[in-house]
Amino acid sequence: MKPILTRIRVSALALVGLFTFSIASHGDDAWPPFTVGWSADGASPADVSFLLSAPAGKAGFVRVQDGHLVQPDGSRFRIWGINATGRGALPATNSAPAIAAGLARRGINCVRFHFLDTTWSLLAAKAADTRALDPDALARLDRFVFELKSRGIYADLNLNVYRTYQPGDGVRDCEWLGIGKGATYFDARLIELQREYARQLLTHTNALTGRAYRNEPAVAVIEFVNENSLVESWLQNRLLGHQTNKPSGTWNDIPPGYAADLTKQFNAWLPGHVAAGTLARWRRDAGVAADASLPRLRQEQFRTASPERFQTEAAFYMELESNFFRGMAKFLRAEVGAQSLFIGDSDHGHGASGYPLTASLAQLDVVDGHVYWQHPNYLSDPKTGKRTGFSIANTPMVDDPLHSSPVQLSRTAVAGRPYTVSEVNHPFPNEFACEGVPVLAACAALQDWDGIFWYSLAHDDATALPDEIHGHFDLAKDPVKMSQLAAGALMFLRGDVQPARRVVTRTYSREQVLESLRLPRAEAPYFTPGFPLALPLTHAVRVASFNGPPTAGFEPLPTNSIASDTGEMIWSAGGKGTGLVTVDTPRSQALIGHVAKPSCSTKNLRAEIQTPFCALTLGALDAQPISASGRLLLTVTARVANSGMVWNEKRTSLAQWGVAPTRIEPVQGKIILTGLDPAGGVRAQPLDGAGQPLGQVIALTRTAEGWVLELGTVATTSFAIAVDRRP
Repeated sequence: MKPILTRIRVSALALVGLFTFSIASHGDDAWPPFTVGWSADGASPADVSFLLSAPAGKAGFVRVQDGHLVQPDGSRFRIWGINATGRGALPATNSAPAIAAGLARRGINCVRFHFLDTTWSLLAAKAADTRALDPDALARLDRFVFELKSRGIYADLNLNVYRTYQPGDGVRDCEWLGIGKGATYFDARLIELQREYARQLLTHTNALTGRAYRNEPAVAVIEFVNENSLVESWLQNRLLGHQTNKPSGTWNDIPPGYAADLTKQFNAWLPGHVAAGTLARWRRDAGVAADASLPRLRQEQFRTASPERFQTEAAFYMELESNFFRGMAKFLRAEVGAQSLFIGDSDHGHGASGYPLTASLAQLDVVDGHVYWQHPNYLSDPKTGKRTGFSIANTPMVDDPLHSSPVQLSRTAVAGRPYTVSEVNHPFPNEFACEGVPVLAACAALQDWDGIFWYSLAHDDATALPDEIHGHFDLAKDPVKMSQLAAGALMFLRGDVQPARRVVTRTYSREQVLESLRLPRAEAPYFTPGFPLALPLTHAVRVASFNGPPTAGFEPLPTNSIASDTGEMIWSAGGKGTGLVTVDTPRSQALIGHVAKPSCSTKNLRAEIQTPFCALTLGALDAQPISASGRLLLTVTARVANSGMVWNEKRTSLAQWGVAPTRIEPVQGKIILTGLDPAGGVRAQPLDGAGQPLGQVIALTRTAEGWVLELGTVATTSFAIAVDRRP
């Protein structure tokens, strides 16, 4: 373990963000403090709320047309969103306006309300059951939705996420069930309670908007379940009923009674799908009597099971999932009267095939995916189940394009259906997280996806949090990611990065969909042998059918330097420490990754940087291309840390999480803005963590190369740049 780093003293001037530092400084605590504020309501020079149309839903409900989300008039609607989780989805009444305004300024146009079905959120606490909604919590939800709507920000309401049942719910073995992943698909009582909760929430009238949520056009999407697949539960041996301890987390085996009931349903289903002779043979092979129940397959039997046996059982789980989604959709439309678009679940486990689940999800309005670059691997005490720490690979995504988040996510998009990503992040404390927002924004635009939601704003009231990064996934106090959101909104919402010129489709046979579950992990993330993983970084990709001929004969593609077919995005990666993503469009440009190398430039942005790894973005804040724009947003981001944060020796975990305030690694070097002529002068205003002016305006120096901005005298993550266009 490394010793705790000695903190340096900083002046009062440094504490508000002005800091002159030495390139020879060592350690995170030598970096200047830089925090995110949520209380400021003043105008920001980096405000991109002009990308939003307020109030949300003013023309009616978002709908689907030609495979994409559109407004009622048929104009394209894209989501640049963020999650709000648990208590973070229900901020105090006086906090809601500041949070909504801060999100709008950063270009966020949809909030995904996550973990509402808990006693620390909407469900009434200290009750014998979980069947009542808390009036005070509902009032906070109503206020937040109202504030968001008034600023042009839509809502995505999640239904079943983390509900933990009580004895009064009439649920069997509730103490052993936990949150019941898997069982929520097939147990009649759990389905009944999900529908009851959905009816309560969606028929509730928000007194501030005057509408029930079922009739609220500012509710763009309703999601049924979260990261909860019956097929996945089967693959991971979580349908066995072999519990020995009460559930202590998210992923657990189901109780024995539920497993027995599932086996009963399976055996009732089999005669209608398998010949009697085949079924008799399977019973003999399993060593059970001719009139006994056929045992369901366990994970250790998958490899040796015959194709017919394996595919039959996989089809059973797939059908249960499909029936659940169709039944819930029918209930919400016909009985509750919900008018928003529906998402059933998300393709979220890229270490195995997601095609059976995705085929079921494609029956609904929108297909969705989740991914995290190097999700923390939580370490637990084997006896108590309590978390004792975590580990991460802590390597940059730009060095591994073929397994990057965009490639993983791209496998799920289906032709004819909108595609959203409702959870994505580079979890803290990954030291290369500055790559995440700009790369995902550019790739999502290239793939012509319909939405991105960052996970998560906060798990508590964002305005009440200390000035430190509170958890692996919270963005609210992360000065790097929060400053990048506006730049990402320009790329994605405004469509600065063009969609790929070519869409490559592929089809799967029914047998191939089912057998993909048994393919080796080496086929991740596409589980399509022969598929070139560089393809999603070159062209757009979609699944055309899950019941057609298998697609084969893919053309190999280069993997060291991968260029999009638009020519606007190039991913260069020759190995560890070399990855660089270049985005070069008329209105948005970026250099992301190992920027400290020669000839690192776009049309209007040239970098001479000493900081080994960083992300630089440049975007026009008006309708003009950068070369003719009068207002530009420049972000310069590298690493971020909490004060007193201490890594382990391998830099794969933290020995100490650290405390407030957050600190940023300032990007060292210089930026040269080229091709801005005619320009009478260029000035850069440093911005603080709230996007407000910080210190003095800097006049850029004009040279034969262009307009030069020296980085290193002011600690900041972004600049608002004004270009004087007078001759």
